Amino acid sequence: MSETSSKSLFTPALLVPACRDAVRKLDPRQLYRNPVMFTTAVVALLATVLALHSAMTGAGDVGFQAQLVFWLWLTVLFGNFAEALAEGRGKAQAAALRSTKAELMGKKLSGASHEIVAASTLRAGDLVLVEMGDLIPADGEVVQGVASVNEAAITGESAPVIREAGGDRSAVTAGTRVISDQITVRVTVEPGQGFLDRMIALVEGAARAKTPNEVALTILLTGLTLIFLIAVGTLPAFTAYAGQSIPVPVLVALFVALIPTTISALLSAIGIAGMDRLVRFNVLAKSGRAVEAAGDIDVLLLDKTGTITLGDRQASEFVALPGVAQGDLVEAAMLASLADETPEGRSIVALARAQGMEATAPTDAEVVQFTAQTRVSGIDADGRSIRKGAVDALLKLHDFDARATQALRSVTDRIAREGGTPLAVSDGTRLLGAIHLKDIIKAGIKERFAELRHMGIRTVMITGDNPLTAAAIAAESGVDDFLAEATPEDKLELIRKEQSGGRLVAMCGDGTNDAPALAQSDVGVAMNTGTQAAREAGNMVDLDNNPTKLIEIVGLGKQLLMTRGALTTFSIANDVAKYFAILPAIFVALYPGLGALNVMGLNSPQSAILSAVIFNALIIPFLVPLALRGVPYKPRSAARQLIGNLTLYGVGGLIVPFVGIKVIDLAVGALGLA
Repeated sequence: MSETSSKSLFTPALLVPACRDAVRKLDPRQLYRNPVMFTTAVVALLATVLALHSAMTGAGDVGFQAQLVFWLWLTVLFGNFAEALAEGRGKAQAAALRSTKAELMGKKLSGASHEIVAASTLRAGDLVLVEMGDLIPADGEVVQGVASVNEAAITGESAPVIREAGGDRSAVTAGTRVISDQITVRVTVEPGQGFLDRMIALVEGAARAKTPNEVALTILLTGLTLIFLIAVGTLPAFTAYAGQSIPVPVLVALFVALIPTTISALLSAIGIAGMDRLVRFNVLAKSGRAVEAAGDIDVLLLDKTGTITLGDRQASEFVALPGVAQGDLVEAAMLASLADETPEGRSIVALARAQGMEATAPTDAEVVQFTAQTRVSGIDADGRSIRKGAVDALLKLHDFDARATQALRSVTDRIAREGGTPLAVSDGTRLLGAIHLKDIIKAGIKERFAELRHMGIRTVMITGDNPLTAAAIAAESGVDDFLAEATPEDKLELIRKEQSGGRLVAMCGDGTNDAPALAQSDVGVAMNTGTQAAREAGNMVDLDNNPTKLIEIVGLGKQLLMTRGALTTFSIANDVAKYFAILPAIFVALYPGLGALNVMGLNSPQSAILSAVIFNALIIPFLVPLALRGVPYKPRSAARQLIGNLTLYGVGGLIVPFVGIKVIDLAVGALGLA
């Protein structure tokens, strides 16, 4: 996260509501969801009652008890504050999204006419007319027309996208604006159930359910709390056996100082912040489970076209047949492509010009357009009939020389083996050669796959290409495996096979044919430009429509798990350090031999307890920025990651309490607080 984003954590617009919500969350009906903090609140209430009793009877050190009560309640409030601050960021984003859909109006069609109605009155199945300049009033699918749509209000990207009836690019989202032409949209959702409505509810975070990992961690922390409750509860018996006694307020404070309050206070904030980081990355996670699963992915499935490759094939080579001058082939290929406005056609012209060819078509030339039936295109001019196209289709045009045909077959077979797509070129009845069209691998993609390999993730390329082409692209891009000539059933079978082996699978898709696989995968990322079926099937939606973002999603998921693990390690090490730091100081009067373990030289038992409780409260707000920002993530193996976290957060969790408690003890002694 950027420096600006970090600073935004502490703006009055977030801090003031978070402080107010921290007090509101003292409601037991909310607090019980966090067992450790609920226990802390109960103990703080008990300490409050004991302090009031001491004040009324004059028994005990009222000043010391009052300080304990203050810091115990502050511990609970700091825990509530961490969660409230994380929720506040989500609510701020939700408010911005609400402004996007406020007061939308639509042109509801009724026969040949339309009437302007509020978007809230539109129902699934209604048809609306959206003209240039209009905002799309509801989620739906284009059933007629084609238009450019500005989705900046949703994605933040200013580049318009094309939406058209049929195919995989028919889905439209409420709040986006049509900037050219007009379309007819069929509403696909009921009021309040649209994509934007669900997004608003999700980013607010208030209803976010705990993931299985969080539930397991909560059980662990609750178990540790019970263990310390039993340990502290048995201390009065031991002290009575020694002929001494420990005041109940001291036992209460000791208990709170030892239970894992730090991670319990930050656990909800970590989870909410994980989903929030995805939203800031323009990815909508439909559940916390999806974010968590992204961090444990073992297998990553990626489409070839648009994900691994740029999506448009480009001319990379002109291969002339024996006896044909290279210039003749280049000239013919260029003339046949001058009127070809496809990306492939433009790339052929660009490659020819790069090789010094500047051919121009005669003014009376007749252009032959490419069709799905002929699969060839070209130009007729000056008595010449120049054609380029699919090899088999072009060879059917004339009875070409057998040796030239065999030579062409040899050239085109070689291009296919290298993963390219060959186009044959002819001038009348003379075969000239072939154009090598190549899928261009995205820059840096091989290095990114290497990073995933270091993270223990296997990458599989999914493509409809033939095995030869798929193998060549897989080798060049650096993926670990590939599935060629893939059908929807093949994708589903592959995912189930991987899952049956105990592996978690992620994939991305945008078409209706991808919906079964998106629904089956553990992390299914649907493109926002995709069909409604794909968006409903996935458990994440990428608002930027960038399939390679799966790599970043995996990183963000791992960052969430790593942050939770790092702070859990710090918290438990923290508790162990506090245990060995304060117990010798407390019991040295009962067992003088423990004085050798009082390495910190704390002033007194009262000072030790008060310093530990103060440290226990203050460490929570100090860790809030780290919990919300996330532990910095670097792609590396799980073993190295574990060793790094144990070294930094484990050892740090042991050292920081010794230093912090000692500093606070000196301050407490200097101020005469204990």
